Amino acid sequence: MTRRSRPLPITRRTFLQGVSAAALLAACSGGEGSSPQSAAPTEGAPEERFTDPATQLSGDLRLLMWSHFVPAHDEWFDTFAQEWGERVGVNVTVDHIDVTTIPARISSEIGSGEGHDLIEMIATLSQFEPSVYSMNDLMDEANSRFGTQLELCQKSSFNPTTENYYAYAPAWSPDPGDYRKSLWEEAGLPDGPSTWDELLEGGGRIFSEQDIQMGLGMSQEIDSNMYARALMWSFGGAEQDESETVTLMSDQTIAAVEYAKELFDAAMTEEVFAWNPASNNEGLIAGQLSYILNSISAWRTAQESIPDIAKDVFFVPALEGPERQLAAQHVMYNWITPKFSQNFDAAQEFLLHYTENLPRVAYESKLYDFPGYPDQVPDLDGWLDEDPFTIEGDDSTKLQPLKNAVDWSTNLGYPGPASPAIGEINNIFILPNMLARVARGNQEPEQSVEQAHQECEEIFEKWRREGLVGGG
Repeated sequence: MTRRSRPLPITRRTFLQGVSAAALLAACSGGEGSSPQSAAPTEGAPEERFTDPATQLSGDLRLLMWSHFVPAHDEWFDTFAQEWGERVGVNVTVDHIDVTTIPARISSEIGSGEGHDLIEMIATLSQFEPSVYSMNDLMDEANSRFGTQLELCQKSSFNPTTENYYAYAPAWSPDPGDYRKSLWEEAGLPDGPSTWDELLEGGGRIFSEQDIQMGLGMSQEIDSNMYARALMWSFGGAEQDESETVTLMSDQTIAAVEYAKELFDAAMTEEVFAWNPASNNEGLIAGQLSYILNSISAWRTAQESIPDIAKDVFFVPALEGPERQLAAQHVMYNWITPKFSQNFDAAQEFLLHYTENLPRVAYESKLYDFPGYPDQVPDLDGWLDEDPFTIEGDDSTKLQPLKNAVDWSTNLGYPGPASPAIGEINNIFILPNMLARVARGNQEPEQSVEQAHQECEEIFEKWRREGLVGGG
């Protein structure tokens, strides 16, 4: 097939001219804030709960976290955290920064030995295990209070080699397919794609006949990592096995890379090699993408800024592949406390308070955040059946495909744990780079997989020498 150079007809400047700039910037980026906005009470929201801390607390608790893609969450959270601090005698401050800068910020603070007491990231932070407090005692208490934690969250925060919880993972977000129903109806698939074959067939037709590409990144950003893993797993490949032995070089992984090249040629353009985490959100709500792998945040933004687009966005579960139907979580909340912190007691008590209020977390995030302790949010299925935030004229049942998301979602590093090696592989984007080299014609599939396999081996061996990864 001849490659077509058909640039995505959107730039950040022209997009901001056509969409509410405030809505877009709030949803897709964010800077560090100095003071929280006052959040108005949310009608119908679950009541906040409070349990007295086990010990007397005092001092400062400095939180660093991402700027949530649903801005209403942060407005609520900042007030929620500060009110808890006032109640227990702790001075709480919350800083929000762009998610892409958090790993470097953590490294900088650990290197300097000062900074925030409690840090939240939306992917595994296992690579920082040597420099953070163990969350084992916190996990014992949380499991005692809140029931069984999802295996997905447990495997995303626990290192079986060291028997250590390097992070606390109380919540997560699924990674469904977001598709434009009207475009897929014209391609003969009104319910969207259900398999990778249908994605290729339908996405190719939409690009060819309707001039709308799909948005699956092969760049150095989080959504590209999730695309690469979902594709690889569905074809039967994996970075490692259950015993933490590198297994990337396989016929199954090669087949997945070959498919990615075919899909790119049929339905995408060069822009996907330079995307950031907001690019697929922006393109979808601007009406320029037929399908993305993402959470529900782009759709929520469109509800406010472009309701006609929002009404046309629907969701499908993980796509069925030759071997399985599986996707990574879109977001896995990892909370860590660096060892330089002088207020680990307050950090742990706040996380217990946060977990106790997971119903409010889910609600204030407009169902973006799912509970790692599902017993805590018994209303979730009802909200997914009948979206409490639906807009006039939209289908209030369109979130129902997410009800069984835990069945088709798994942790980074599947079928093994999210070890420090997996954290590093994720952080330096080995898998998206593996796809991109072939899609761009720079390497043959087998060569690219072999290079990625060797890169993984070197990382695993480094962490084995540190005693933090098993296998061999």
